[in-house]
Amino acid sequence: MAVTSPPRTLTAPSFGAVGVTAGLVLLVAVLAVVDITYGTADVGARQVWQALTGQAEAGDASVVVASRLPRMVAGLLVGVALGAAGAVLQAVSRNVLASPDTLAVNAGSYLALGVLAATGATVSVFASSAVALVGGLAAAAVVLGLAGRGATTVRLVLAGSALALGLNAVTESLILLFPEQTEGLYQWNQGSIAQNGFAGVVRMAPLVIVALIGLVLLARRVDGLALGDDAARGLGIPVRGTRVTAVVLAALLSAAAVTLAGPIGFVGLCAPALVRPVARRVRSLVRHRVRIPVAGLVGAALVLGSDLLLRAVTSAQVAVTVPTGVVTSVVGAVFLVVMALRLRDGEAAAPPDRLRIPSRRVFAVTVVGLAAVLVGTAVAGVLLGDSTLLLGDVVNWAGGQAGQAITFVLDTRVPRVLAALCAGAALALSGTLVQSVTRNPLAEPGVLGVSGGAALGAVLLVTTVPGAGSWSIAAAAFVGAGITSAVVFGLAAKGGFQQSRLVLIGIGTASGTAALISLLIVLTDRFSATKALVWLSGSTYGRSLPDVLPVAAVLVVGAVIAVARRKELDLVSLDADTPRLLGLDLARGRLGFLVLSVLLSATAVAAAGTIGFVGLVAPHAARALVGRRHVRVVPVAMLLGAALVCVADLLGRSVIAPAQLGAGLMTAVVGTPYFVYLLVRGRR
Repeated sequence: MAVTSPPRTLTAPSFGAVGVTAGLVLLVAVLAVVDITYGTADVGARQVWQALTGQAEAGDASVVVASRLPRMVAGLLVGVALGAAGAVLQAVSRNVLASPDTLAVNAGSYLALGVLAATGATVSVFASSAVALVGGLAAAAVVLGLAGRGATTVRLVLAGSALALGLNAVTESLILLFPEQTEGLYQWNQGSIAQNGFAGVVRMAPLVIVALIGLVLLARRVDGLALGDDAARGLGIPVRGTRVTAVVLAALLSAAAVTLAGPIGFVGLCAPALVRPVARRVRSLVRHRVRIPVAGLVGAALVLGSDLLLRAVTSAQVAVTVPTGVVTSVVGAVFLVVMALRLRDGEAAAPPDRLRIPSRRVFAVTVVGLAAVLVGTAVAGVLLGDSTLLLGDVVNWAGGQAGQAITFVLDTRVPRVLAALCAGAALALSGTLVQSVTRNPLAEPGVLGVSGGAALGAVLLVTTVPGAGSWSIAAAAFVGAGITSAVVFGLAAKGGFQQSRLVLIGIGTASGTAALISLLIVLTDRFSATKALVWLSGSTYGRSLPDVLPVAAVLVVGAVIAVARRKELDLVSLDADTPRLLGLDLARGRLGFLVLSVLLSATAVAAAGTIGFVGLVAPHAARALVGRRHVRVVPVAMLLGAALVCVADLLGRSVIAPAQLGAGLMTAVVGTPYFVYLLVRGRR
């Protein structure tokens, strides 16, 4: 049923909207004109004009027609599609942080195309677009379902981010398992508007135009949804049908953009957010019939502006190498942090879990059982792999009496097992400390960007200093983790580490560090890039005993401190008043525990790469098993973390031997369902 009358607060389009639209069209036109004058070839503005008027030489005309014009048009199409999609998704979800990125639409499309490529099937562009659309729609449906109706911003972003991590881990596993079939998929995932001719643009343009027309025709109903479901029904709007149709059309736009240029991050988030303050002054922009095209124009300006910014600050050769998606992701990460700082925290601090307190006997049995599991896992890790050994071989190796082949295998395998054990225990202890100090059950080094900062520091050293040693990598990782921690916790400290603000700032920081890591990998040589990628996958490949020493030393110190100050941890995790009433210096205690947590996370990243979710899963599982007292939680969480990473490393080395998957990919596949479970439980 059609809407019978517009809401009273909405007014007809005015000269203000026309002026804003005309200004944006002029801005986009200028950016487009400047964009086609940049490139590696010596073809300037004069040659471009001659090519457009048919007076240029054949070589210059070829550069303009085959490369620069398609690139510029692709930037326009992708920006318009993502900006419009973000505006509609934010309207139907009534959430200012909804976008193709936060709803995992891009990750769903990436996985769908990865599965298609792994099968070796050859399909048309339209068929691949349909596959990407199905994947994006499925991911968006899962995220919206997990977040729930009327979801808060933090829950929506957490659900989307967790699902995107899991989907990307599966896709990257497919790339490693089927390298020939999925060749080029990783580069495509970085997002680039570079084109070889107009073929892709011509195929995707009708799809974008049809979806945009559909959204504009649906705009009046979307206006009604902004007033609330009950008000919309009162106006005769079919709420469910309108919401589903709008999400499908938005996902269609996202899928078209992904198919044409790969994932271009955060444009769908930033473009509608930039329109919002303008709409407060130009009231006709409240109507989505105007707002959707305007958001699309802002998206086009963002994509072309990012492309020009990259070309302006780097050489032409570097600009060709760096994907546009890296630049938009950095800009979007800063934008997300700024939005988090302005966000009112609508979620109260999570109340303490009401967990039963098991007896000492249960605790003792749990510790003994987990220790037995850990020993068994470690033994299996040493014996199994691309070649199977016996315990007698290990005994002979320890006594220096093993053969050359067995000595070689164990010399490489034992340090890997030790690295997995120490890194898992360190990440679990780090997550325990962070969750206690912030009193935030969703806080962990990976989600808060600490691991990303450590990875950025380590990758910076790996790609700039050939032959860097383990201690120097650990130091670089610690510096990176320290800087990001200071940024995240410093920004979140205002207001007392509120849950939503802390997590959103952390996610923004993690996204920014991930984009910078991609930038470093793209700009470095092939050897350093391969080394960094293997290291980032959370692999223990190539680790030696000196690589394990830093994390082992910090782990011992951290465990001693955590156990010795267990009662202070218990008090800090309760509330802000109890420690002060008992005379504890709360600020000093928090700072000390956070520094220790950062040190543990940084050395773990240096030893085994980026391994996510361990710092989240292990403390939760430990509290569920033995209660909240840290004298019990700390050892159990460390045992669980060590066993989890060791099992993940063993599976990654054994399942597809002689090929290997990183432990970080395996823990992401395991950790994502657990993270989703926590979100579902928290919604009840």
